[in-house]
Amino acid sequence: MPPRTTPAAGLVYSTEHGTMCPTCGHPKKQCACSRQKTTPRGDGIVRVGRETKGRKGKGVTIISGLPLDEAALQQLAKQLKQRCGSGGTVKDGMIEIQGDHRAVLIEELQKQGYRVKQAGG
Repeated sequence: MPPRTTPAAGLVYSTEHGTMCPTCGHPKKQCACSRQKTTPRGDGIVRVGRETKGRKGKGVTIISGLPLDEAALQQLAKQLKQRCGSGGTVKDGMIEIQGDHRAVLIEELQKQGYRVKQAGG
């Protein structure tokens, strides 16, 4: 079976290598472009807010605007989850902590030297 291709994107799947990266053309496991992540740039203010949308009414605290790479975000998320005694995750450059822990997180982030604002109501 020949590899599947699309006219605009090039090679999509190879039976020998599996899924291919559309940007660099290498197999996903050897993709060089995914390793070249840059830290997100913002206005230097970390925003802490609460969100319930898409979570069946369950609230999570969202922390956005952190100028950190993925590994540093994971480490900070771990510290913040332990501080709150709650679960959470890192998605799309934002930290999500289960529950409403805005006051605790704002205090903790200010201790670590970040400029923090509460977002939303």
